[in-house]
Amino acid sequence: MEKADNLGEFLEAQTHVWNAMFHFKKSACVKCAVELGIPDVISNHGKPITLSDLISVLPIHPSKSAHIFRLMRFLANSGFFVENPQGYALTSAGRLLLKDEPFNVRAHIFLSCDPALLKPWNFLTEWFQNDDPSPFDTAYGNNFWHYNAQEVRFGKMFNEAMASDNHLITKVLVAEFKYVFEGLTSLVDVGGGTGTVARSIAKAFPNLKCTVLDLPHVVANQEETQNLDFAAADMLEEVPPANAILLKRILHDWSDEDCVKILKNCKKAIPGRDKGGKVIIIDMVMKSQLENHESVEAQICLDMQMMLVLYGAKERTEKDWAILFWDAGFNSYKVFPVLGTRDLIEVNP
Repeated sequence: MEKADNLGEFLEAQTHVWNAMFHFKKSACVKCAVELGIPDVISNHGKPITLSDLISVLPIHPSKSAHIFRLMRFLANSGFFVENPQGYALTSAGRLLLKDEPFNVRAHIFLSCDPALLKPWNFLTEWFQNDDPSPFDTAYGNNFWHYNAQEVRFGKMFNEAMASDNHLITKVLVAEFKYVFEGLTSLVDVGGGTGTVARSIAKAFPNLKCTVLDLPHVVANQEETQNLDFAAADMLEEVPPANAILLKRILHDWSDEDCVKILKNCKKAIPGRDKGGKVIIIDMVMKSQLENHESVEAQICLDMQMMLVLYGAKERTEKDWAILFWDAGFNSYKVFPVLGTRDLIEVNP
């Protein structure tokens, strides 16, 4: 018979397994709260809101009223709301769920919970046993980029998520790291999508000519300004010449071999170091920031997501990055761990 100490250990282990099993349910509950408008109702109330007042304005069937408490308890325990004697209030994480919050992450929540991205997780075991490039390929028979281009609804959702992520990063860049762009006369935002980042940089630096490079279907019909234009091309083939190249959350999508190709094209496009040429990378350096559990967990989870959707895609350590830079012919780099789970890396020829 097992000793009592061992039984207690098994009970703790069972709780750990349960939490792992239910982990994905957190994102589903957050999505539900956003769709019901709960964060916005709390914010508009102007003060903590009681459960009864909250229920009275939510678009729910009367028979489900008693269950809102359970949803709120779950999300309060998860750090999105706080419950006090006066009622429910928003935490900092909860504010990121607001419709009118400029830095909201709603688009990312909808994307991560979309069936198109949930389905490949159920093919993870099969993928480990075949030679497909990614679990996404196993689930759909083609790669993520092909699916993204063909499925208009999903493609729009993906672009919205990428754009929403850019708002906060750009705010930090323009406010805290102006020196990165000062002195430049031209910049190419490689894989810049619909131009969210480039527009902000162009506005902040009127004398800086910004070009967004992406695939034709992405940059088609985008509005240009006096110092912002769009170019359709494949970064694996060419990158337009400029003083500096910006790669924001691009290289983690690609294998090491493709990253070296992209970086070599970037190196060809910029002048030598003596003339100020540089590549500015915004991406993750695994475990580069303060070693708190939540940050490390976020990085590791994002790395698994990259493995799920794209062949060779991954989050990299500083050693991994250094190898890419040397293989592409660059001479030096510097990492600035200043963007939460992401980092700013300056690479010089």
